[in-house]
Amino acid sequence: MRTTLTRAAALATAAVAALAVTTPARAGERPWTGTWAAAVQQPSPGGMPGSANWSEAGFADHSVRQVVRLSTGGAKLRIRLSNRYGTTPLTVTGVTVGKAGDGAAVRPLTLRPVTFGHGRGTVIPAGREAVSDAVALPTAALDRLSVTLYVRGSTGPASFHDIASATVYRARGDHRFDPRPRAFTETSSSWYYLTGVDVLGDAGSVVTFGDSVTDGTGSTQDADNRYPDQLAERLAASGSRLGVLNAGLSGNRLLNDSACFGEKATARFQRDVLDRPGVRSVIVMAGINDITYPLMDTPCSRPNPAVTAEQIIEGHRALIRAARARGVKVIGGTIMPFKGNPWLYPEDNAQTLAMERTRDAVNQWIRSGGEYDAVADFERVLADPADPDRLRPEYNTRDGQEGDWLHPNDAGLDAMARAIDLATL
Repeated sequence: MRTTLTRAAALATAAVAALAVTTPARAGERPWTGTWAAAVQQPSPGGMPGSANWSEAGFADHSVRQVVRLSTGGAKLRIRLSNRYGTTPLTVTGVTVGKAGDGAAVRPLTLRPVTFGHGRGTVIPAGREAVSDAVALPTAALDRLSVTLYVRGSTGPASFHDIASATVYRARGDHRFDPRPRAFTETSSSWYYLTGVDVLGDAGSVVTFGDSVTDGTGSTQDADNRYPDQLAERLAASGSRLGVLNAGLSGNRLLNDSACFGEKATARFQRDVLDRPGVRSVIVMAGINDITYPLMDTPCSRPNPAVTAEQIIEGHRALIRAARARGVKVIGGTIMPFKGNPWLYPEDNAQTLAMERTRDAVNQWIRSGGEYDAVADFERVLADPADPDRLRPEYNTRDGQEGDWLHPNDAGLDAMARAIDLATL
């Protein structure tokens, strides 16, 4: 045990050193605030049973239209595109933005071209990201923005975000300036290349960082009911201009990478949290997949070593130290119940009871360890009082059917958003 814990501590210390590297702001640089974000991952068939997407095939002579809801507004905006997992340069022929209508429709008078270095297109080297020039399109909190990318040549496999809980549209040919939806006959439930939208201003933002529950798996498609979305609604109703960025990644783990579920949280924290503009605070909820993946043995779950509460806590400490090194306030979210889930909790046996003890130990540390600046006690608002290891039944049902006892429904996600003290952000 001593050898295992020493190695975990050493890895956490190395992660802190890597995460704490900062890039100083340039003098006179205009302030920007993140208003929408998605964490990208390497191309794959997708991690959910029966899932399919366009990431492995990529695009050629396609227009891809993606609709996102902004958490806060501003007089100008800019977008971020990622080729992090590309193996060759990505040539984007052109991009437009506009206020979204129904489905793939765009409000015509709002369509604007997007430039990069004052050029209509851009070439993004493999492993890199591109940030556009400012676009004069005034927006308000909770506006829906349509972003249309056109690629003339073949892209090869695409950096993407698997589970968007939103519909993405594709058309053959160049339809950047076409506000009508009829050409966009193909759909997907993943985001491609688009990793962020920023607005001009210094209000700042909060990042929600975690796995599938943060990502919004189980929320109603196209309804913007993920818990970060509902947190954004609370902030907007309160008069706050704070942006909310969703850095959740379904299936993601704190301590191990996955071929389907992205790089481990300690490796992606810099990119998906600290490198975002205007970040003031981050809400961390991580560890459920580290605890439960030893029950599974698939290409998506490997490597799947058993982990201890101490190892998970060391991973959390790495994130806390990295955030503090950048002056970012860090809030710990407790890990919710999962009893009854058919693939993570097949029965009450010694292994599942040991996993529950690990979850309880991590949650107790989050609540009382004093290392987080504040706590969002998601477990307590979601747990069934009659069986604290299980979700409340009213947070599990969808369309009158039993859910998976792991991913809360829209009502449960709203309860999570309401569990956060806005003053801590």
